[in-house]
Amino acid sequence: MLDQIAALRRQAEEDLAAATDRAALDTFRITYLARKGKIAELFDALRTVPADQKPLFGKHLNALRADIQTLFDQRSAGASDEHRPSPSLDLTLPGRRLFTGSKHPLTQVLDEIKAIFVSMGFGIADGPEIEDDYHNFGALNFAPDHPARDMQDTFFLSKQALLRTHTSPVQIRVMEQHPPPVRVIMPGKVYRNEAISSRSYCLFHQVEGLHVDVGVTFSDLKGTLISFIKQFYGSSLKYKFRPTFFPFTEPSADIYITCFVCGGKGCRLCKQGGWLEILGCGMVDPNVFRSVGYDSEKYTGYAFGMGIERIALLRYGIDDIRLFFENDLRFLNQF
Repeated sequence: MLDQIAALRRQAEEDLAAATDRAALDTFRITYLARKGKIAELFDALRTVPADQKPLFGKHLNALRADIQTLFDQRSAGASDEHRPSPSLDLTLPGRRLFTGSKHPLTQVLDEIKAIFVSMGFGIADGPEIEDDYHNFGALNFAPDHPARDMQDTFFLSKQALLRTHTSPVQIRVMEQHPPPVRVIMPGKVYRNEAISSRSYCLFHQVEGLHVDVGVTFSDLKGTLISFIKQFYGSSLKYKFRPTFFPFTEPSADIYITCFVCGGKGCRLCKQGGWLEILGCGMVDPNVFRSVGYDSEKYTGYAFGMGIERIALLRYGIDDIRLFFENDLRFLNQF
């Protein structure tokens, strides 16, 4: 067996000397050093050697494997890459176009609304999305048996904790922390326990506004919102105030504008009526002032609120609110 070891050493050294590139070295490694190579075959044959001779033959085999491995490593370190296959890359091809992100359509609408009100002297306030019953309902003059407290409308987390159903609780928190005058808008997410459809969703965004000071009147409210409407929708649209009811304002109104698709003639978007409701507003109820410690005999104020999704649906002519939340690039790339 010693003759076999010596013969394999000579043959391996000759083949290694003849290997001049990476491909030949890979062939050599597989032939001699792989798990099923020629050196491994001699180790397998060691089992047939008498027991008293195994230490001697094993010593020579280990030396053979170590020597050949060392020679192979040295040879590999200096091998040429000349015959290595070049990567399949065509440098003459045009580069791939990079896709850049953009603002979500809801963010674009929200930023535009905030910019308009900031230009009119409003600050921006924020508050928690998990609210307590007092700030979400009680302090806003909601009666204990008001339908909005029902589980059909509100996501209750416990008897007192809930996901806010509007951004009006931020108004309460602002007035609790700051004495008049107050002039802020409150943008943010709100949650309603509603069936998801093309026209409603369990999550949406609102922007509410509040102005409290001495001598604030309904005329101030109209002037502010009419200025907003003209800047956001255009000065050519007509508008009207229609009386309505909100627990936290009195008197209260909804604002309608002429449909900017049909010009007031009637279409599918405005349900043939020619008018579109865009926001609700009113003078802050004195009970709300008493909840936050304001003197309702001295101070007056107005509040308003609008849904961002509704405004975006109307502006872009979108007929399904769910598109805003599905992250479909085919939809978002249009903006």
